Amino acid sequence: MIKPDAVQDGNSGAIIQMIEAAGFRIVAMKKTQLTAERAGQFYAVHQERPFYNDLCQYMSSGAIVPMILEKENAVADFRTLIGATNPANAADGTIRKLFAKSIEANAIHGSDSDENALIEGSFFFSHTEQF
Repeated sequence: MIKPDAVQDGNSGAIIQMIEAAGFRIVAMKKTQLTAERAGQFYAVHQERPFYNDLCQYMSSGAIVPMILEKENAVADFRTLIGATNPANAADGTIRKLFAKSIEANAIHGSDSDENALIEGSFFFSHTEQF
């Protein structure tokens, strides 16, 4: 999911190009905006953490571009492509190194497991929206 900071800064196209150039196939994609309530549902796993409310506010602050991607070893390869959560620690050439503003406004979200990828994909897309 391309986050509000990267969408607002006009970086969606460049990020999508990097994703496709890395061999990912986009199965589903759309531009949308979360309400604070929907952001809270998406990030419910972090509900007890001190940053939860700020995260929900940030994620509902502007448009996002959620995607479902396919590739062999997709989760591991995507996490490598996006880089470390803190862009200061991200490797050169990664999405976060190139486009993130801070650890909070870090340009993109990537699932951390195949199981979570399925859950997160279903959060944004029905089966009829996946090609």
